[in-house]
Amino acid sequence: MTDLTLYFADPTDSAAYLNAKLSYYIDAWDLAECCQHAHPHCIVLDVRSAEHYSLGHIPGAVNFPHREMNELTLRQLSQHDNYVTYCDGIGCNGSTKGALKLAQAGFRVKELIGGLDFWRRDNHPIIAGSEPKTWPTVVDQVDCGC
Repeated sequence: MTDLTLYFADPTDSAAYLNAKLSYYIDAWDLAECCQHAHPHCIVLDVRSAEHYSLGHIPGAVNFPHREMNELTLRQLSQHDNYVTYCDGIGCNGSTKGALKLAQAGFRVKELIGGLDFWRRDNHPIIAGSEPKTWPTVVDQVDCGC
C-alpha cells in the first residue's frame, strides 16, 4: 500500500501556496461582491476585443484589450487601484496576457477564475453595449454556498 503522505504537501507549504494563489486569482462570487458594491479601487478590465466586449460584459467592466496594452496606453491607469482582468474563459489566455502586462508595469492585478464563462455559469449579470454601465439595481442571485 502506498503512503498517501508522499502525495500531500506539508501543511505550512500548503498554507503558503494557497495564500499566494488567492493573491493571484479572484472568483466570480468575490468579484460580483466588489462590483455590486462599486468598490472604488477595484477596476475590472475586459481584455477582449471591443467587438466581443459590446456583445456582453461584466457590469462596470472597462474594455482594455490586452493587445492594446503597452507602456503608453497603461499610463492612463492609476497605480493606486487594484485591477481584475478577464476574457472568455479557461480556454483563453487573454486575461493572463493582460495581467502579465499590468504586473510588469507595476500594477496590482488578479485574474478572474474561469473568465466570462464562469461568471455566466454563476448567473451574474451581463450587459451588452460599448459602455461599462453600472451594476443592475435588481439582481436575482443564487448563493454559491462557499
